[in-house]
Amino acid sequence: MKKAVIKTFKEAVVNLGNLSDSATNEVTIAVSVSDRKKRAEVQFIRGNSFNQAWNEIEQALASAPQDAWVRLEVVHSIQRQSITTVKEQLNEMDRMNYWRRGISFDEKFQTALLEMEINGHEFFKPGENHKIGKNKSASWIDYDQITKYLKRRNGSVPLDLASAQQVWVFTTSGIFSNGEQIWRLDDSETGEKGLRQLVNPRQELHDYLYQGEAFLARQIKENGQFIYGYYPGLQRILSSYNSVRHFSSIYALLEAIAFTNNTDDLAKVKDALQWGLQELTITEGDALFAVERPKKGAPEIKLGAQAMLILALCKYQEVTHDETFLPQAKQAFNGVVAFRQDSGRFNHVLNTDLTVKDAFRIIYYEGEITFALARLYELIGDDHVLAAVKDSLDFMVTNDYGKYHDHWIAYAVNEALQIMPANREYMQLGLKNVYSHLQFIEDRDTAYPTLLELLNAAVKMTDIIKRTGNEDLLESYDLIRLRRAWQVRAEHELMAGAFQPELAMYFYAPQKFVGGFFARHDHFRTRIDDCEHFLSGLINYYNYTY
Repeated sequence: MKKAVIKTFKEAVVNLGNLSDSATNEVTIAVSVSDRKKRAEVQFIRGNSFNQAWNEIEQALASAPQDAWVRLEVVHSIQRQSITTVKEQLNEMDRMNYWRRGISFDEKFQTALLEMEINGHEFFKPGENHKIGKNKSASWIDYDQITKYLKRRNGSVPLDLASAQQVWVFTTSGIFSNGEQIWRLDDSETGEKGLRQLVNPRQELHDYLYQGEAFLARQIKENGQFIYGYYPGLQRILSSYNSVRHFSSIYALLEAIAFTNNTDDLAKVKDALQWGLQELTITEGDALFAVERPKKGAPEIKLGAQAMLILALCKYQEVTHDETFLPQAKQAFNGVVAFRQDSGRFNHVLNTDLTVKDAFRIIYYEGEITFALARLYELIGDDHVLAAVKDSLDFMVTNDYGKYHDHWIAYAVNEALQIMPANREYMQLGLKNVYSHLQFIEDRDTAYPTLLELLNAAVKMTDIIKRTGNEDLLESYDLIRLRRAWQVRAEHELMAGAFQPELAMYFYAPQKFVGGFFARHDHFRTRIDDCEHFLSGLINYYNYTY
C-alpha cells in the first residue's frame, strides 16, 4: 500500500480524537485488513504514544494490496468485568449476534477480539432452546473455537481462556477504506456501531442498489433455480427451498433491473421463471397453481405462492414487453378461483386435489393476492379480475383489516387506488393500516425491511388522497411524522441490513456477500427473500424520493 494512502489513514485516525486510554495513557489500535477474498486479518497494536503505535501500523499496512479493505479502530472505554457478569449479560440478550463490544481475556490485549470478530465467527453462540423472537438468546462463549482462532491469528494463546475470571470489555472509534474512499465508522450507542456513517445517503443508496441487483442475479444458477441463501458466519449454504420466495425474488429482481437498466440479467430472470413454472407449478384443467413440495409432508398449494407467481409473470411482461408468459398469468388467475370463499375471503392453503388444507395460515396471503390481482388487472384489463380485487378489499374493510398493519395490505390498497382513486373506504383502511403501527416502526432497532415497504405504500397513498380531493381523511393523521419515519427507516435499513464491505470483511469469502442483505439476529442470514424485501423497499423509496 502506498505511503500517501497510509498518511491519509493516519490523518483520519487522528481526527477521531480520544486516542489513548485515560487510565494508562496507552494507545491501542486494531488493524483489520482483507484482500476481499478471505476474512480480515486482525492485529491489536499497542504503544505508549500514538506515534509509537503508528510506526508499527505503517509496517502492517505497507504489505497490504492497494485495493484492500482496511479498518483502523482506536480502543477506548476499557472496563474490567468479572466473567460472571459477562456471562449473565450474554444469557439475557434478546437476540443472538447482538453483542456490540470488544472483549479481551487479558489486560495486555493479547487475546482481544473486536465485536465483529466475535460476531463474524459466531464465538458467542445462542442456547439450544433459543427461538428467534420468542425468548432470550441464552448465548454462551465458545472457548474452544476462540482458542483455535487466536492460535491461527497470533501464533499462540498466553492463557487458558476458560479459566479466566475477569475480562476487559471495550468500545472503539474507527475508519474504513475500500481503497478509494474513507468513511468514519459509527461509534454511538444508539447507532449502528462499526458501520459507515453515511456521507451522501442518496448516492450511497443508489450505489448499493446496483450492487444489490448484481448480488441477487448472481444467486440464479444455470438451471434457473436460486441459491436459497447462506449463513455467512457458519459458512453454510441453505438447502431448503420455497415457491413463494422463488417467485417473489424474481419480482424484486425485475424491479432492480428496471432501476439499474442492466438488461443483461433478463436472460437469467427468464430462466428462473421457466424453472419455476416447470418445477414449482401444477396444472388442473385451465388453471395453473404454484405448488410447495416440502422435504417432509405432502405437497400443498399456498395462496401466497399463487400471488407471487402472478406478480412475477406480470412484472416480467411490464419490464420486458415480452408476452411469452401472458397465457400462464391468465391460467394462474383461473387458479385463484379455487381459493375463494363466498364471503369474499380466501382460503390460504389447498391440497393438490384442491380441497382446503388450511383456511388461514398467515395474514400476509390476502394482501399479497389482492395486490397481485390489481397488477394483473392493470396488465390485461379483465373485469373478472377487477371484481376479485373489489371483493377482497371490501372484505378487508368490513372486517377491519387495518388493524393488521401489513405491508401487503398497504401495497394492495395503494395499487387499487391507481384503479379506483375515489374509494374512501380503501383510503381509510390504508391509513389505519400504517398509523396503527407507526410507533412500533419508529422504535424498531432491527432492519426489518417490510416496515419500509409498508411506509412506501402508505406515503404514496397519502399523495393519492391529496390529489383526489379527499384530504379531509388526513386531518387526524400526522403526515410530517409519517414522512420523517419513512426517511429514517430507509437510511437505517441501509446501515443495519446491507452487507457493506466493512462488515462483510469479517465473514468467509467477503466479496461474495457485498450487495446482499442480512438478518443479524439469525446468524447474519442472507436469504433471497431478505434481499428481495430490502431491494423492493429501498428501490421504491429511492424512486419516489429522488
